[in-house]
Amino acid sequence: MEPYELTIAAAAKEIAARQLSPVELTRSHLGRIEATDGHLGAYVLVVADAALDAAASAEREIVAGRSRGPLHGIPMALKDLIDVAGLPTTASSRVREGHRAAHDSTVAQRLSRAGSVLLGKTHTHEFAYGLTTPQTRNARAADRVAGGSSGGSAVAVAAGLATFSLGTDTGGSIRVPSALNGVVGLKPTYGLVPRHGVTSLSWSLDHVGPITRTVEDAGLVLAALVGHDPRDPASPAAPGLAAELRAEPDGDLTGLRVGVPRDYYSERVDPEVADAVGRAVTRLAGLGAVLVDVDIPLARYVQAAHWGLMVPEATAYHEQWLRSTPELYSPGVRLLLEAGELLSAVDYLRAQRARTLMRRAWARLFDDVDLVAAPTVTCTAVRADQPTVTWPDGSVEDVAATYVRFSSPANVVGVPALSLPVGVDGAGLPIGMQLIGRPLGEATVLKVGRAYEAVRGAGWRGDRVERADDFALR
Repeated sequence: MEPYELTIAAAAKEIAARQLSPVELTRSHLGRIEATDGHLGAYVLVVADAALDAAASAEREIVAGRSRGPLHGIPMALKDLIDVAGLPTTASSRVREGHRAAHDSTVAQRLSRAGSVLLGKTHTHEFAYGLTTPQTRNARAADRVAGGSSGGSAVAVAAGLATFSLGTDTGGSIRVPSALNGVVGLKPTYGLVPRHGVTSLSWSLDHVGPITRTVEDAGLVLAALVGHDPRDPASPAAPGLAAELRAEPDGDLTGLRVGVPRDYYSERVDPEVADAVGRAVTRLAGLGAVLVDVDIPLARYVQAAHWGLMVPEATAYHEQWLRSTPELYSPGVRLLLEAGELLSAVDYLRAQRARTLMRRAWARLFDDVDLVAAPTVTCTAVRADQPTVTWPDGSVEDVAATYVRFSSPANVVGVPALSLPVGVDGAGLPIGMQLIGRPLGEATVLKVGRAYEAVRGAGWRGDRVERADDFALR
């Protein structure tokens, strides 16, 4: 096994035992990037010299007995919406040409404090306003979409170009590419991970979270990121949560109530996806969980509320650039931003009211269950040139619309949602299951994910990265 194939937990164990150095681990990832990223397009910027310097510094500290924890010396990547002092934050857009961040974002600062090694910045769908990330190829099949908007971050982890990464999620942008590339993606509770220094798409829907190879790793990263930040008005005080995330779960799911949706998540979904998720839910029952049939509250209003919130908020954020340099946006993103100017204040307030009603209804749902298990996306990764999905009932759905449909409820309501691999379809493409918990219920969601992983095996192809000659280079 090459060092770049290791999970965070495995690499941290080897580093602590002095069997692997952070420099060796970083060189392994940089070599992997050099060999494969010209084909994959995960990175917009690689900072190789700075990464090696940081790895050498981490190694000196660890040798001197000053370990900072499990992320110390671990190479990672940041979505290119996340500020790092002195580096560009391009948002994969010509609008940001020449931009350099003056200060670290809160999450970059916290990962640096934990001793992580930054390898570079990863591609996003322009300003995170899309679900495909067209610059980046799927790590499992080169002719398929990577998913978005955190496509570069998910591909980097799936292909061994980083041990973990951070993405952002406004309607599914962590979970969708994670599901399509066969890795783990966690959208935390709204505000739990501070967003200061992160380029916004829609401030009332935006989340920052980890993309990893295992659920265990997701918990390790999240524990380093949580904590109140007064610069983010949505940042909650959650005392004790970091310690709860670091605690080793017992894996016993006896009596834990898992909601199984009778509607919404069972509508217009590929049968192979539904079957794989159904089998995974059955495994949870085998671990002692109690399966409870549930109805998703106010389901028919989800998409209208999501778009009614996101579109005007995005347009408000981009108002100055949209007026001064509209030609620098890609046509699709510019169209969405201009559409936001057509929505009235009444429309926006209706969407806000709908969200309030949904939050109350979901709170009542969580009186009856501890979490909800559902498919992450309706179908596996479509071909890069495929604009729509046609369902057996004859309905035709835009690719972005189909990928956001199952993920957006957790954004509207602001609850944590974890996507983890649960199998592959007939073409060998990954299938993801989504575990949706109550607010600040990350520990429960991660516990269930880890319990499933323990019986299924970490990841749908084991906790390793495929070799360059058998994954996306074909």
